[in-house]
Amino acid sequence: MLRRRVIPSLLLSGSGLVKTRKFRKPVYVGDPINAVKIFNEKEVDELFLIDIHASRERRGPNFALVESIVSEAFMPVAYSGGVRSYEDVRTLLRLGVEKVALNTTALDDLKLVRELSNAFGVQCIVGVVDVKRDFFGRAKVWSHAGRTPHETDPRRWMQALVEAGAGELLVQSVDRDGTLDGLDLDLLASLKGAVNVPVVAAGGARDERDLKAAFDLGYGAVAVGAKFVFIGPHRAVLISYLSDAERLALQLT
Repeated sequence: MLRRRVIPSLLLSGSGLVKTRKFRKPVYVGDPINAVKIFNEKEVDELFLIDIHASRERRGPNFALVESIVSEAFMPVAYSGGVRSYEDVRTLLRLGVEKVALNTTALDDLKLVRELSNAFGVQCIVGVVDVKRDFFGRAKVWSHAGRTPHETDPRRWMQALVEAGAGELLVQSVDRDGTLDGLDLDLLASLKGAVNVPVVAAGGARDERDLKAAFDLGYGAVAVGAKFVFIGPHRAVLISYLSDAERLALQLT
């Protein structure tokens, strides 16, 4: 059995970290370097770094900022946001990023996923599937930070990404993002077994029971945002991670 992973998800806005709710209303939560140092101390073994405005603003990654963050990290870092070309991916990998995740770019040009996979290896390429329900409750794929809908079935799009060369997928619920209302387990159940590569679940993770439910469905990892940056009913900012006991209960150690 693949080792279970709980991955802090950090959202970049400019040079700072923010947390969104349903991909909107970003709230400043601190400096990314400080957050990485805290996660180093907590011995987190993977981070997901996402520039939430890059694709919508039609710009590339902030390579200088990414380099400064990755150079402080004691763990592998996956990056997403504004990646549009072979050169972008090559630069990110040279800066120390281990995985590069594609969402909007893959929807615009699926052939690029194959090119990147052939050039850098499937283990470096993550396909991002942002899912939002429509008025009738039907799950659809969205891009541009949850602002652009696509008449695409999430399950079929997951399969297309893997066929194109993605070695891992991140499936996140736009409707649950930052709400702490729990993962969309109905959505995750409907997508269970769609592909034969590791799939990371994301969007609304609330507590350890929530994480365990995703693992029990067969997901190998959960990306977590609000739970690790907020505390209490007033959502005071506090960078945290799972305790040793919580890790043991989830079979992370």
